[in-house]
Amino acid sequence: MPSFNEVLKEAGEFGRFQKRVFFLLCQTGVIFSFLFTSVVFLGQEPNNFWCRIPGAVELSKRCGWTLEEEENFTVLPLTLGNRSSDRKCDRLDIVWDASVSCASPLARYGNLSAGNLPLTPCHDNWVYKQPHSSIISEYNLVCSNAWLLDVSQAILNLGFLAGAFILGYAADRYGRILIYLLSCLGVGICGIIVAFAPNFTVFLIFRFLQGVFGKGTWMTCYVIVTEIVGSDQRIIGIVIQIFFTLGIMILPGIAYLIPTWQGIQLAISLPNFLFLLYYWVVPESPRWLLTRKKGEKALKIMHDIAKHNGKYLSPHYSEITISNEEVSNPSFLDLVRTPQMRKNTLILMYAWFTSALTYQGLVMRLGIVEENLYLAFFISGAVELPAALLILLTIDRIGRRLPFGISNIVAGIACLTTAFLPEGIPWLKTTIATLGRLAITMAFEIVYLVNTELYPTTLRNFGVSLCSSLCDLGGIIAPFLLYRLAAIWLELPLIIFSILAGVCGFLVLLLPETRGISLPETVEDVEQLS
Repeated sequence: MPSFNEVLKEAGEFGRFQKRVFFLLCQTGVIFSFLFTSVVFLGQEPNNFWCRIPGAVELSKRCGWTLEEEENFTVLPLTLGNRSSDRKCDRLDIVWDASVSCASPLARYGNLSAGNLPLTPCHDNWVYKQPHSSIISEYNLVCSNAWLLDVSQAILNLGFLAGAFILGYAADRYGRILIYLLSCLGVGICGIIVAFAPNFTVFLIFRFLQGVFGKGTWMTCYVIVTEIVGSDQRIIGIVIQIFFTLGIMILPGIAYLIPTWQGIQLAISLPNFLFLLYYWVVPESPRWLLTRKKGEKALKIMHDIAKHNGKYLSPHYSEITISNEEVSNPSFLDLVRTPQMRKNTLILMYAWFTSALTYQGLVMRLGIVEENLYLAFFISGAVELPAALLILLTIDRIGRRLPFGISNIVAGIACLTTAFLPEGIPWLKTTIATLGRLAITMAFEIVYLVNTELYPTTLRNFGVSLCSSLCDLGGIIAPFLLYRLAAIWLELPLIIFSILAGVCGFLVLLLPETRGISLPETVEDVEQLS
């Protein structure tokens, strides 16, 4: 009986069939990037807002004030006098009733100067003036509630974390394509509910669920692609990252054209329903079918692949070698039971955590021009394109391990250098910080590929999902670590990033090289990697 790799070679390792499936699944990367980064536009801070004085609505109608006139009467007194008040978060501690004069509403307080009127913190009655609505204005996430915007992104990352465990396990047990399709359906439905959430609690619940299902689409599509191509073609997993970057570059255009956050949310969620059409064009992974002792179905799919690729399988291919490894429900113990698997798992978990923490930290710190959010976000995506191109040029020539290690080390050196450069040369600090981001982006993209190649088929989806869950943990920690340490010393976060990335660079050199090697089918195959 021939092995799966022998049959795949005869059917075509990257023919017309695989190219079609690859292109279709790459679109998942575009839509997932929308979800991953959408908070930047869903949560735009209002350009101008203030707190209404009780009775101001009725008084404005009676006096015929414009919104600007009401703002002047409300906000101007807050700026007068020697007071440290935050004019956006406080209001005058007064009430306007029918006795208030339209021409001079503060005249009744004549015994007090405008700068000495009593103040009180504002908790509701906010007024927003801005061209785009956002979840900030929808749910009043300003002043004392501003931290809730960070919670909304942390909740999404928690969803990614839960999805990595739950759907990673489900994909190894019930199949790649089934979990992929269910995840697409879940992302779409939850995204619609998020757009019409009646309150912030409902918003958070379904944003969490959107993260769960979103992680299922992203991780499962990646595994499907790598399992239906030959060992020489698995670098196409890096190309999926390019589609993620393209999504980052497309999103600001969507946000610019759509004036409301609900519209943006629907625009980035509804395309997930189109992926349900893949039921008729994307097959189950034949590698997974073999591990579940479904050789006949796997062989049928291989015949279809050969037919679409213009190839012909030999008639004696009536059965494909099935792994003799017993199939069981995967668990964390399976990933650390043997020496090589244990070493791979621990190093990869640390690499995922470091890549996410450093990447998101550098993105937040880089501080690309804030005057034009849309252009700045586009540029931040464009910076990532050279990373994928550098990987494509090097990874099949010198292997995975060396670029993986060097990119982490370069990122660490760039962070450390940026921390100690004088403030008088901002262009140099920005340039080196950008180099650090380019390097950590390379590391981030390589870890996807290496993680897939270092686990056997029976544990691959679970292993990738478990290790990548540390990425979500890094994403949750990054903003808190950045801002808390920056309050002590602005450059302190960069030093932490440099230490983490430098250590990671040397650790990944301990991983086995996988260039040109067939995907391992069993734990024994992994143990034999050197």
